[in-house]
Amino acid sequence: MAEQLRVPASGGGLVRYFDEYKSRFQIKPEFVLLIIILVILFEVIIRLV
Repeated sequence: MAEQLRVPASGGGLVRYFDEYKSRFQIKPEFVLLIIILVILFEVIIRLV
């Protein structure tokens, strides 16, 4: 009788991320956008001076 070929089970390349993880640092998207805009303005002011 022929040997059976055993292959590992496949997950289809899917990665699962769990939503239960809570970080100590919660940053609102509005705050991130504000920081980005301030950095851009700071760079423009520096280049003009």
